[in-house]
Amino acid sequence: MQTLLHQNSEIGIKKNVHKYETNKLKTKHRSNKYFTPLSLCSRSRRTGQYNVQRGKAAGAALGSSSGKAPYQRCSSQDSLDEQAMVDYFKEVEIIQRSGDAETQEDLQLKVADEGEQEEAWLMEAGLATLFDESASDGEDGIVLLSTLTRTQAAAVERRVETLKQTLRKRNKPYSVPDVREIFKPSPASQSKVLGNGAGPDAPGGGADSETDINLEVSFSEQALIYKEGLKVTQPQNEADDRLPDFKVSQDKTGQTRVGDLSAEDMKKVRRLVLIEMSALFDTCGIEVKAHKALKVKVRESGLFGVSLSTLLEQDQRRIPGTKVPLILQHLISHIEEQGLDTEGVLRIPGAATRVKAVCHELEHKFYESMFPWESLKQHDAASLLKLFIRELPYPLLTVEYFNAFISVLKLPTKKQQLQALNLLLLLLPEPNRDTLKALMEFFQRVIDHKDRNKMTLNNVAVVMAPNIFMCKGFRSKISEQQEFAMATGTANIVRLLVRYQNLLWTIPKFILNQVRKQNMENQRKMNRDRAVKKLLKMMYDRERASNKQERGFIRVQAPQFSMVSMAVQLTEDLKASDVLTRFLSQERTLSVKRDDLCLYEMGGNIKERCLDEETYIKALLELNPTAEWVIKSVQH
Repeated sequence: MQTLLHQNSEIGIKKNVHKYETNKLKTKHRSNKYFTPLSLCSRSRRTGQYNVQRGKAAGAALGSSSGKAPYQRCSSQDSLDEQAMVDYFKEVEIIQRSGDAETQEDLQLKVADEGEQEEAWLMEAGLATLFDESASDGEDGIVLLSTLTRTQAAAVERRVETLKQTLRKRNKPYSVPDVREIFKPSPASQSKVLGNGAGPDAPGGGADSETDINLEVSFSEQALIYKEGLKVTQPQNEADDRLPDFKVSQDKTGQTRVGDLSAEDMKKVRRLVLIEMSALFDTCGIEVKAHKALKVKVRESGLFGVSLSTLLEQDQRRIPGTKVPLILQHLISHIEEQGLDTEGVLRIPGAATRVKAVCHELEHKFYESMFPWESLKQHDAASLLKLFIRELPYPLLTVEYFNAFISVLKLPTKKQQLQALNLLLLLLPEPNRDTLKALMEFFQRVIDHKDRNKMTLNNVAVVMAPNIFMCKGFRSKISEQQEFAMATGTANIVRLLVRYQNLLWTIPKFILNQVRKQNMENQRKMNRDRAVKKLLKMMYDRERASNKQERGFIRVQAPQFSMVSMAVQLTEDLKASDVLTRFLSQERTLSVKRDDLCLYEMGGNIKERCLDEETYIKALLELNPTAEWVIKSVQH
């Protein structure tokens, strides 16, 4: 029986690869940017290198039964080779045979009607006032518009004009203002836009190395400069050792990671990122149609087939502050405790009947702490982890941005692809973003043991891509040809997410600078509305703070601890790490660990920001001269 199942599986994989080859030839001369012509090259399971044939089973699966010498790895490593795609389709076969989510209703997707997408986009960007005068975001929207770069303003203008034309076609009354009035150029506004890095004379605005990441200039502005320079290249998909090592120049004001900002500032970040992401795709001439999910009936409790928000509500009642589902954390920990040197971890499936039984047992015993983890086999745990991802009622990458993730590889350079992924990750809801990050960190730890477990970056990407991207409702809407094109595309996206995760889960400085400008403008408006007495007091406080800086000291507060404040001498080389070291040397009775402390920049043109320890305080003071400095404990 087992032999028959194995033979059927090999036949199914062989058919899929044959279809893949046929569809690849059909699309060879079309504008499908997911594919470049591939050569038959295979990979050794023993070494993990892409240069020797795998063996008879792989040869049969690829439709090659001749006794000829094995193919050599082609000199062009533009994409995942055919042997890697055998692993992809084998994973698809495993998923299809597992029959998961048999009782779960398929996710129903709908493309937004004409004009509906633009209206939803403007609302999400905080610019509903541009088509609805009664919208509550009027003042905030005006402030937001004043900080946009030229490409960002063009993205807004395009959607306002499209909405306007749609309403006109429907003969509906509308109050959409003339876009020429919204973005009427003036010397002041022009200088503001250029100040956000809109032109080639802006810092880093000109041509730079393809491996240098510039976080100070808008990504869409950089894309426009690239486009105007008539640099035309096709997307490239390199092998593990060919993905470039991108360099980010050190910023004295520090790196800002996801989670470092207050919720209020993150709301502004998200609106700006949505506009910037759309501007980047617009500049590159790529249209991204967003889907919206129709409500489906989903489980309201349990572990598998439950939404992330429901899972986290359950978990936070048990452990407050939980950001990643406990079941996923336990599965990852169990796989690691069993040892990541196991060959084929994540690739070799567990026994389907046993996995199904364990899944049922977990549902009943997990929260009661009665599940016998010691009896769970490692490959079964890996299958359960993949099952958990697949059975989420809504995809981890969300319905709204699913198409945008798929479209990333249409961007002409690897740098632009990374920039788009960076923006898309910032757009994800917090539970999705945190869960995805936990997975990427785990995949990297698996790859760190590749010499023993034979799981390279490519291997992990091809087996995990179907689990992350196989949204049933989405797959039913695309053709077979499109699905084969997505195979290498989705695997390459997973490769980028894993390889560059330290860069992708950060907030670009140009976005943060735009947030600071919004906060400064809002502060000015508040000041104008306050009584003269309060204005004078604030001016006095500001002058006093300035005088302190002139004397060469900053005052650091730590109200969470016993120390009221601490004077620290301001030097050119003073870093956030030095302030924390000084604090711990004075407060030796504290039981808190160094890793649990953070120096915060508070007030001025930012609500709250946990500082990177490499932040230079004097450089940051120049950017935010009225900030206060507070040491607090942080939750990891």
